[in-house]
Amino acid sequence: MAQEKDIGEVLLKLTLLCPLAARGRRWIELTVEEQRAYVMRLLDALEVTDRDKRLKVARAILYLAQGVFDECDTEVDVLHWSRHNVFLLYDMGIFTALLELLSMEIDNSQACSSAVRKPAISLADSTELRVLLSIMYLIVETIRVQTEDDRPEWIAAREAFKSELGSPLYNGEPFAMLLFTMVTKFCSMNAPHFPMKKVLLLLWKTILFTLGGFEELQEMKERGRERLNLPPLPEDSIKVVRAMRAASPPASAMELIEQQQQQKRGRRSRRVLPLVKQDSLDTYNERDPFKNDDARDEEEDPEDADSGIEGEVDPLDRDVIIQPPPPPPPLRPPTERVNFPKGLPWAPKVREKDIEHFLETSRNKFIGFTLGNDTETLVGLPRPIHESVKTLKQHKYVSIAEIQIKREEELQQCPLTLGEEEVEETPAEILYLGMLPNLSQYVIALLKLLLAAAPTSKAKTDSINILADVLPEEMPITVLQSMKLGIDVNRHKEIIVKAISALLLLLLKHFKLNHIYQFEIVSQHLVFANCIPLILKFFNQNIMSYISAKNSICVLDFPHCVVHEMPELTTQRRLGLWKW
Repeated sequence: MAQEKDIGEVLLKLTLLCPLAARGRRWIELTVEEQRAYVMRLLDALEVTDRDKRLKVARAILYLAQGVFDECDTEVDVLHWSRHNVFLLYDMGIFTALLELLSMEIDNSQACSSAVRKPAISLADSTELRVLLSIMYLIVETIRVQTEDDRPEWIAAREAFKSELGSPLYNGEPFAMLLFTMVTKFCSMNAPHFPMKKVLLLLWKTILFTLGGFEELQEMKERGRERLNLPPLPEDSIKVVRAMRAASPPASAMELIEQQQQQKRGRRSRRVLPLVKQDSLDTYNERDPFKNDDARDEEEDPEDADSGIEGEVDPLDRDVIIQPPPPPPPLRPPTERVNFPKGLPWAPKVREKDIEHFLETSRNKFIGFTLGNDTETLVGLPRPIHESVKTLKQHKYVSIAEIQIKREEELQQCPLTLGEEEVEETPAEILYLGMLPNLSQYVIALLKLLLAAAPTSKAKTDSINILADVLPEEMPITVLQSMKLGIDVNRHKEIIVKAISALLLLLLKHFKLNHIYQFEIVSQHLVFANCIPLILKFFNQNIMSYISAKNSICVLDFPHCVVHEMPELTTQRRLGLWKW
């Protein structure tokens, strides 16, 4: 809180320097013109040569971007003023000025050399970098998120900022390439003081803003298929997966043995098995409300249907025993029966090659010869094969990737006739062109960071120190300080893992839509860098405890910590909040 008071004092001192701001008035009481004049004063102060003064001005800008929390009473007010101030800062050109300062800090060889010589790096080595990255992250994330009450000028500013980040306006490269350069310099030990958590968060949100999320990706798919005269998509696979039940962990060996023994004994117990394992597709395939447990048991044990008489009867005496006729089934009131399809919850997709392979196999079996790629001639094939081919053609799906592969094959066969291919300058294409020369270095650097943040990874002497922006100058002395630092370290690693995972997933999906060969090249680099064993390393742990772990304390989260009164955090309170 002392640092927050210092920021407030710096803001007050700088406000007194503004000729248009009334003395003694708060930020929320100023008019828009006075606020713009004050931001212009801050922008001029960013160009001073004194590093300490420049850092104070940057902290004042960070205080504005965080919503002038010292003048707000509720979290809603903090978020409201943060959004207002962020759009004001962007309109006044603060982001461009911060970008120049960030480039200066990246190229600061003196800071890099001193950080390399230090045996232990702490928060003090990256103070200015963390302040700059925090402001830029707040600007990107706040402008990226759309709200219903956005003003028309804010909507226009969002589109302009999106195109600005995705265009090669910063030294001929997109803004994301500067962040990728920071990642590679950190992993090569040339700049170990870089705050990687903030860099990865800003890189993730920048890619998400410029390329788009899953909803924008689905819209781009639909537009791409319409441009290629392909039928529309039958469904959105992301929405289908979201509606599915999460898969349970596989059953243990003891549970499987118990279930097999109960089936052999023919028990019809109504008790629920402990920890029943269920797949995400089971609930989809077994939703028949008219199928009771007795009918299900009869289907599972058909051999028990004839074992109604205890003991075996002599065959000569069977005509003497007269069994009563079975009672008629009870009449069920006529109700509308709900039919649930059996199979996968998403529509099946069949390629043209699948139909050709099926017909080739069928012709070899029934006729003895094939007709090449002919999928129309069905002479000599039995009737069930006709129905199968008809069903396959009903679910035929032509992907954009197949069209792109076919186009590349035509360009290779007739390069002079077809000429050069016209490539659309999309944000994904611009980003790929910027990443291509050093693509392997970027992939290896991201996977190194992911390995260092893995929960099952062991500390090594040559491993990357990803805790440079979380460890304080003085190590904690009390138990409470150690507990807080431990939770913060776990939270730090969790954020890094989520940022890298989301970043790789976004790159793969957008490159696959942009061109299938771009997706293939990135996938090859991931495989060559041992990405698959790294993913398996994450699953080689207690998944339930890893997912349910809560690595944050609610009373220390922003903006809760700056608006409400901070309670006294005892050991019991911290343990309770951590276990919640």
